[in-house]
Amino acid sequence: MTPPPDGREAALDQLTTGIIAALAAMVRREPESMSTQTRLFEDLGFDSTTALELLMRLEDDFGFHADPETLAQHHFETIGSLTDYVLEQAGV
Repeated sequence: MTPPPDGREAALDQLTTGIIAALAAMVRREPESMSTQTRLFEDLGFDSTTALELLMRLEDDFGFHADPETLAQHHFETIGSLTDYVLEQAGV
Protein backbone atom coordinates (compact mmCIF):
# COMPACT_ATOMS: atom_id res chain seq x y z
CA MET A 1 0.00 0.00 0.00
CA THR A 2 1.31 3.46 -0.94
CA PRO A 3 1.38 6.01 1.87
CA PRO A 4 -0.69 9.16 1.38
CA PRO A 5 1.23 12.04 -0.19
CA ASP A 6 2.55 14.73 2.11
CA GLY A 7 1.36 18.33 1.74
CA ARG A 8 4.08 19.35 -0.71
CA GLU A 9 3.60 16.25 -2.83
CA ALA A 10 -0.17 16.77 -2.96
CA ALA A 11 0.33 20.43 -3.87
CA LEU A 12 2.82 19.41 -6.56
CA ASP A 13 0.36 16.93 -8.08
CA GLN A 14 -2.48 19.46 -8.06
CA LEU A 15 -0.29 22.22 -9.49
CA THR A 16 1.13 19.95 -12.20
CA THR A 17 -2.40 19.04 -13.28
CA GLY A 18 -3.39 22.72 -13.36
CA ILE A 19 -0.32 23.77 -15.33
CA ILE A 20 -0.85 20.98 -17.85
CA ALA A 21 -4.50 22.02 -18.24
CA ALA A 22 -3.46 25.65 -18.85
CA LEU A 23 -0.82 24.59 -21.35
CA ALA A 24 -3.21 22.25 -23.16
CA ALA A 25 -5.66 25.11 -23.63
CA MET A 26 -2.91 27.46 -24.85
CA VAL A 27 -1.40 25.09 -27.40
CA ARG A 28 -4.61 23.22 -28.25
CA ARG A 29 -3.34 19.77 -27.31
CA GLU A 30 -4.77 17.04 -25.16
CA PRO A 31 -3.52 17.21 -21.55
CA GLU A 32 -2.79 13.47 -21.70
CA SER A 33 -0.12 14.16 -24.35
CA MET A 34 1.96 16.11 -21.78
CA SER A 35 3.96 15.17 -18.70
CA THR A 36 6.43 16.80 -16.33
CA GLN A 37 9.13 15.95 -18.89
CA THR A 38 7.45 17.89 -21.72
CA ARG A 39 9.76 20.69 -22.88
CA LEU A 40 8.04 24.03 -23.31
CA PHE A 41 10.18 25.43 -26.12
CA GLU A 42 11.21 22.28 -27.98
CA ASP A 43 8.05 20.18 -27.63
CA LEU A 44 5.32 22.83 -27.42
CA GLY A 45 6.85 25.49 -29.67
CA PHE A 46 7.03 28.20 -27.02
CA ASP A 47 8.82 31.49 -27.50
CA SER A 48 9.45 34.30 -25.02
CA THR A 49 6.00 35.80 -25.64
CA THR A 50 4.11 32.56 -24.96
CA ALA A 51 6.27 31.92 -21.89
CA LEU A 52 5.31 35.33 -20.50
CA GLU A 53 1.64 34.73 -21.37
CA LEU A 54 1.75 31.39 -19.54
CA LEU A 55 3.40 32.92 -16.49
CA MET A 56 0.76 35.66 -16.25
CA ARG A 57 -1.98 33.07 -16.64
CA LEU A 58 -0.49 30.91 -13.90
CA GLU A 59 -0.17 33.91 -11.59
CA ASP A 60 -3.90 34.59 -12.07
CA ASP A 61 -4.95 30.93 -11.83
CA PHE A 62 -2.86 30.03 -8.79
CA GLY A 63 -2.60 33.35 -6.97
CA PHE A 64 1.15 33.67 -6.72
CA HIS A 65 3.56 36.38 -7.83
CA ALA A 66 6.62 35.50 -9.90
CA ASP A 67 9.65 37.42 -8.70
CA PRO A 68 11.52 38.65 -11.80
CA GLU A 69 14.76 38.60 -9.79
CA THR A 70 14.50 34.82 -9.36
CA LEU A 71 13.02 33.90 -12.73
CA ALA A 72 15.47 32.27 -15.14
CA GLN A 73 15.35 30.45 -18.48
CA HIS A 74 15.88 27.06 -16.81
CA HIS A 75 12.53 27.44 -15.02
CA PHE A 76 10.87 27.14 -18.45
CA GLU A 77 12.74 24.04 -19.62
CA THR A 78 10.03 21.51 -18.76
CA ILE A 79 6.61 21.40 -17.16
CA GLY A 80 8.31 19.89 -14.12
CA SER A 81 10.85 22.72 -13.75
CA LEU A 82 8.09 25.30 -14.13
CA THR A 83 5.96 23.52 -11.53
CA ASP A 84 8.89 23.51 -9.09
CA TYR A 85 9.39 27.24 -9.64
CA VAL A 86 5.72 28.04 -9.04
CA LEU A 87 5.74 25.95 -5.83
CA GLU A 88 8.86 27.76 -4.68
CA GLN A 89 7.29 31.17 -5.37
CA ALA A 90 4.07 30.13 -3.63
CA GLY A 91 6.07 29.13 -0.56
CA VAL A 92 4.99 25.50 -0.55
